[in-house]
Amino acid sequence: METVEYDVVVIGGGPAGENAAQYAVEGAQVDGRPMTSAIIERELLGGECSYWACMPSKALLRPIAVADVTGDLQGVSTAHVAAKALLERRDYWVSHYDDSGQETWADGAGIGVVRGDGRLVGERTIRVTSTSGDDVEVRARRAVVIATGSAALVPEMYADALPWDSRDATGVVEVPDRLVVVGGGVVACEAAIWMSALGSEVTLVVRDRRLLGRTEPFAGEAVLAGLRERGITVHLGTEVSDVRRDAPEATGIGKVHGGAVTLTTSADELVADELLLSIGRAPRLDDLGLSSVGLTADDVTAGRLPEWLHAVGDASGGPPLTHWGKHQARVVGARIAAAASGEVAWEPDREAPVPQVVFSDPEVASVGMTEAEARDAGHDVVVSRVPTSAAAGTGLLRDTVVGESQIVVDATTRLLLGATFVGVEAGELVHAATVAIVGDVPVHVLRHAVASYPTAAELWLRLLEDLPRSFRTPPAMETGQPRSRR
Repeated sequence: METVEYDVVVIGGGPAGENAAQYAVEGAQVDGRPMTSAIIERELLGGECSYWACMPSKALLRPIAVADVTGDLQGVSTAHVAAKALLERRDYWVSHYDDSGQETWADGAGIGVVRGDGRLVGERTIRVTSTSGDDVEVRARRAVVIATGSAALVPEMYADALPWDSRDATGVVEVPDRLVVVGGGVVACEAAIWMSALGSEVTLVVRDRRLLGRTEPFAGEAVLAGLRERGITVHLGTEVSDVRRDAPEATGIGKVHGGAVTLTTSADELVADELLLSIGRAPRLDDLGLSSVGLTADDVTAGRLPEWLHAVGDASGGPPLTHWGKHQARVVGARIAAAASGEVAWEPDREAPVPQVVFSDPEVASVGMTEAEARDAGHDVVVSRVPTSAAAGTGLLRDTVVGESQIVVDATTRLLLGATFVGVEAGELVHAATVAIVGDVPVHVLRHAVASYPTAAELWLRLLEDLPRSFRTPPAMETGQPRSRR
């Protein structure tokens, strides 16, 4: 068996794995030579985000959003979605499922690529089985990083029906006439939009009594209204008790997987040509050989790892978001590089808040705590909520602006705890909130961050003006204490 050695070996070549491999060796030296790293990848280099998640979903959604704007904006002809061209745009953004560009990037960055299934067989040792069945032993002199991503959850009740998962939805080839989507989270809401635009009659079946259960309730309500306005049927508070399919067949990603699907639910019996199951994902840690080093999957997600082993991205058990995985990877990579030089990488003393954008209609963007989470955590909070249309800039983006936006503030420290924006291009507003939370910027200081007029950013002023007048000055001024100029 061939044996190769690198300083750092990353199992999994998605965005998190790529960043870990790059940051771990970037400018780092050990024993007077540059550090080396390699990525082990069994599928496409670039991972889920590049081919099956973020990139294709947004490539599909953006033209739909533009067409929606033309239907609501005076002075422009209404555009219509062209299904064939829409899928061609998706194919362009996923590089026609060809990862040669990513391999060129890795080569230029000095990162090795080992193709095949990687499995730990001992400390810092991975056995890689290629598609041809040949084995290669890859040894890491310093560190191994697990970046294997996550897989869609498919409960036993659904398994025999061969439902679609998110890969089938973004990689759609055959558009089913009738599509039932089980789930009420991000993927379910976004996929419902593009599948409807492609011509499917879409029905959502949601166990919860609201959509987007981890956001503020008003956000889910706005998205629900938007879906129903498109003609999408949504059943809330509905349980599925049985799933049957005529002649299920593994026809390939994005193709209809057999005959009609019948779902028995607490609301009604539903019949569709395809079923998209979107009820969550789990870290992909099975068959990774963890037991060979005395570990379990729970040890990985809980961070109970030896000093030579790290986990980043979905595999770590944290929020399954590309930007969070990349951030983790940069931190871990810098930590490994610094350790090789006998140094300690600087890191903040607390974990950063994780923002998220749902590219629904209207968009939802949030970061930090919801109002309920803040109260449950023991904060005395003050909430400011205003119509997203309160800023002149949002009104210029569309003639009809729906949605509300909200900030949650600690009443004692006057620090921002969380923010939620619902409306047109809400995703462009959330980073300012993230910076304010990370930087511990109190609201009386935020008032002096001048927003350009007329832009959507002026919404910040409206939110801050809606707070009590006492929040316009530091707390110390209320008690007569001296005020610092800093």
